[in-house]
Amino acid sequence: MIPDEEIAEIKKKLEEHDKRLSNLESLFQAKPEAIEKQISIKEFILSKKPKSDIQKTLAIAYYLERHKGLLSFNVKDLRGGFRNAREKVPENINVCVIKNIENGHMMETEEKKDKLKAWVLTNTGEEYVENDFEKEK
Repeated sequence: MIPDEEIAEIKKKLEEHDKRLSNLESLFQAKPEAIEKQISIKEFILSKKPKSDIQKTLAIAYYLERHKGLLSFNVKDLRGGFRNAREKVPENINVCVIKNIENGHMMETEEKKDKLKAWVLTNTGEEYVENDFEKEK
């Protein structure tokens, strides 16, 4: 007999997987042109011209969500993004994330990712990157 706690944990994981699959399916259905036109993270950062590590962190987060399909990202994901873009990794990425949270560009998720804090972009953060780090007038 399987304990109720174990069954509840299995149900929770199945629901999480179902949600992730639904999100991925909607990405493929909603934006097929974005999937076909894959741009490298380095090209993306060069096109956005971030002026600080805080902006680079935001651009990498945007890339991870929009181009790699991550539902959330953690410090490992961001560090990997900097390395893949061949950019110097900031001494403390968490400081860059905190500044982006203070600016309203990111927010923490309720659930952790790989046992680490995880974040997502806010609508404001997405617009800020899409407008090449210019505030709307």
